[in-house]
Amino acid sequence: MPGEGGVLAEEAAVAGMASGYSSEITFTVVMSCLMAASGGLIFGYDISITGGLTQMQSFLEAFFPEILEKMNNAQQDAYCIFDSQVLTTFVSSLYLAGVFACLVAGHVTRRVGRRNSMLIGASFFLVGAILNCAAVNIYMLVIGRILLGFAVGFTNQSAPVYLAEIAPARWRGAFTSIFHFFLNVGMFAADLVNYRANTIAHWGWRLSLGVGIVPATVILFGAVFIPDSPNSLVLRGKVDEARRSLRRIRGRSADVDAELKDIMHAAEEDGRHKTGAFRRILQREYRPHLVMAVAIPLFFELTGMIVVTLFAPLLFYTIGFTSQKAILGSIITDVVSLAAIMVAALSVDRCGRRYLFVIGGGILLVCLVGMTWIFGAELGTDGGKTMPRPYAVAVVALVCLFVAGFGVSWGPLKWIIPGEIFPLEVRSAGQSMSESISLTLTFAQTQSFLAMLCSFKFGSFAYNAAWVVVMTAFIIFFLPETKGVPIEAMGAVWARHWYWKRFVKPVPAEPGLDKLADGPLET
Repeated sequence: MPGEGGVLAEEAAVAGMASGYSSEITFTVVMSCLMAASGGLIFGYDISITGGLTQMQSFLEAFFPEILEKMNNAQQDAYCIFDSQVLTTFVSSLYLAGVFACLVAGHVTRRVGRRNSMLIGASFFLVGAILNCAAVNIYMLVIGRILLGFAVGFTNQSAPVYLAEIAPARWRGAFTSIFHFFLNVGMFAADLVNYRANTIAHWGWRLSLGVGIVPATVILFGAVFIPDSPNSLVLRGKVDEARRSLRRIRGRSADVDAELKDIMHAAEEDGRHKTGAFRRILQREYRPHLVMAVAIPLFFELTGMIVVTLFAPLLFYTIGFTSQKAILGSIITDVVSLAAIMVAALSVDRCGRRYLFVIGGGILLVCLVGMTWIFGAELGTDGGKTMPRPYAVAVVALVCLFVAGFGVSWGPLKWIIPGEIFPLEVRSAGQSMSESISLTLTFAQTQSFLAMLCSFKFGSFAYNAAWVVVMTAFIIFFLPETKGVPIEAMGAVWARHWYWKRFVKPVPAEPGLDKLADGPLET
């Protein structure tokens, strides 16, 4: 099997590549990472707030009375209550706007820096949240969501890269996973707000949408005080500023020469190319990076998590819970998700990325198969049955286990892997491509899931289960282990991989590693 016998080679290579790098965790790097990761807080809030809103009586009375009528109809097919293209347009417009913003953000981030790109995103967040809160018709809601989508495009493109660039190599996985942790904190906060807002007649939905103004304001002003990443500064020709930023991040007493030298070498490699980054990533030598830029977000979206993150309250309502209990069920899954992400943060730099991917894949598969069976056997193919309470509780338990499996694997790793694997010369393009693909698929799924649930019934879960098998096999064979490898020395990982080494440029071996480097760099 690919990867056997490569453990010693990996450990020796990592030790050689990280030589001279500081692994100190300073106050500046902690605060900078927290502020950058806070972009995930607003993204998570905007993701989860719609799940509760779309079955909230005050919101449906104001904008979707026809759905409220179906909810009160005892003869209505449970699978099809929320099947409305206008409703899904409200939810999915954020992701469609995010796709276009991502493509623009890749160029903007390269020109103005990671930090300034995050400031642009925070500004869009603030304006979009204000417009949504003040909405008097569906058009204002959708325009507000589009502005939030622009914000997502900028922050999701820049924040994970920023985190990967400033975090110490030894702890990069833990620091980058903070983005996903904050994303889930935002989802948890949204569900708590929805739980209270759901009890307020007529204007409760405004509270749900308006609370997003607070974190957007904090992040907008807080991002002003964090340093830009040294990698971004060197890429823009600001070497002296990069040195000062690196010393601020690594500590005044740290020797930053080795790391700065590698960053400058990567920037020089970028300067040798006359073609743009998006054209460059299509070249043969960047084939593994291109494949991962497509595969990681593609598989992330096909795990089935879209059902839980966006439509958990609707899912729980479908199996027989009241509106308030459906939101409570979503809060429970948020708590489970936060606990799982903390476990991932503590283990990703010890166990490695591949190990967590495989463990998570097994858990997701078991849960999806279980939900397929329960929905098929107890709710029926026509949605006319009422699910017995023990089976409804079993669905909640399976959803919680699913969230836990996702939280230790695909959840945080979707942000970690694209943020660390791309060479500097194609990093902005690779991250833009990865995130735009992810948002495109999220848009497609949010626009189609409710119709898919209505048409395919329980087969929707079986569809995702089949994809989990495919993606886990892909990880085992094609994703090399990247834990502990300095971000500007990642080329050695691909050069030693059993398959990708045929595409990338050979990397000179470190002294003393010649014999060890014969095997593929995997475990």
